[in-house]
Amino acid sequence: MLRATTGDQGSADLGGVHRHLSARGRGAAAEGRGRPGCRLRFGGGAAGIERLEAALVGEAFSPHRHDTYAIGVTLRGVQTFRYRGEKRHCLPGEWHVLHPDELHDGAAGTDDGFGYRIFYLDPALVQEALGGQPLPFVPDPVIRARGVDPALAEYLSDIDAPLCDVEAAEITSAIADVLRRHAPAPARPRARLDLDAVRRVRELLADDPAVRHPAELLERVSGLDRWSVARQFRAAFGTSPTRFRTMRQLDLARRLMRQGRPPAEAAAAAGFADQSHLTRMFKRAYGLTPAAWAAAVRQPPAPGLSGTGPGSP
Repeated sequence: MLRATTGDQGSADLGGVHRHLSARGRGAAAEGRGRPGCRLRFGGGAAGIERLEAALVGEAFSPHRHDTYAIGVTLRGVQTFRYRGEKRHCLPGEWHVLHPDELHDGAAGTDDGFGYRIFYLDPALVQEALGGQPLPFVPDPVIRARGVDPALAEYLSDIDAPLCDVEAAEITSAIADVLRRHAPAPARPRARLDLDAVRRVRELLADDPAVRHPAELLERVSGLDRWSVARQFRAAFGTSPTRFRTMRQLDLARRLMRQGRPPAEAAAAAGFADQSHLTRMFKRAYGLTPAAWAAAVRQPPAPGLSGTGPGSP
């Protein structure tokens, strides 16, 4: 099995998420919506799965892209984002599905701000759940609740609970089914991927992301020429080898900053040229600078979004 690398109908359909929010918490949401700022709270995850709660009032994410699938549900407010050249709106109870490496931003559609919970899922897990097929692409990123397995809402109702391997498999298979259901059928059969070859490349990049490996080494490791490596890696994992390595560098930098290391030290340890290089790559990946991200992680949980579990780590 491939090792994972990374630590979405209307408002009446909030169902499995809002049922688990206390009445007191929902009341606090109405009172606290005007407080400006960005708040991020990471929950329990598993190999290749992250869960996050976010709330923004008077703030916005600049254009950025992930190397994971992002599947989230809007809990309150109106979420707007530009995706593949169009402005989209996601209302409470609606889900959004963003494909790896697709540029998008994120902002509130009203002055009240918005809040959501989300899964970030390693594309390699999706591919395993689909039996090694190329990754599906969902062209319309906003999906009504009836198009999503209710189990996904349940797994976002308490993001602080740790995930066992069975639960991780359930989340992965449910997300893979949503992607397959909403993706158009491929126009023609694609060439078969040499999964073992590109997995070896992926493992090499993930094992030591601070090191830049030359194309010749990727060719030797995979047994493919460099052009086949580039094409097949993207088909298998939704991003390029270079982008995959950069995201693993950023994963390392985020861990170090959450441990209290200053950005300059985190940049050097993760293999970036300097702090400004880290800042550029960080903003492209997360829509925030390292300083803004660190401040958002330190913020207390947003009113009305958190359940009864412990606060932000």
